Amino acid sequence: MDRTRAIDGLARVLLDAGARADWDLLGRSVGELAPRLQALGAGRPWSDVERAALARLRDAHGTAAKAVAAASVQLQLRMDDMLATKEGWMAYALAGDNHTDITER
Repeated sequence: MDRTRAIDGLARVLLDAGARADWDLLGRSVGELAPRLQALGAGRPWSDVERAALARLRDAHGTAAKAVAAASVQLQLRMDDMLATKEGWMAYALAGDNHTDITER
């Protein structure tokens, strides 16, 4: 297979997985990068066109990393919000339990 197409394919997977928030696919793809690039690089030096594809792959990796960081921030905000309202939810749940107890008597 043409190495440039293979490298561009790796970049597309990273970009797509990051854009769709498919963290499982992104994790697997990132984990496969080093072995795949080592296999592709074995035997002969990279051409200028292939080096350009590698630069695109590096950029795609950076874009995917930014997507992960943004999702992490959103998750942290959601968790902070849940923690801030935890006492209210617990009081609501307890009030519901007490109400059920009273009506069953």
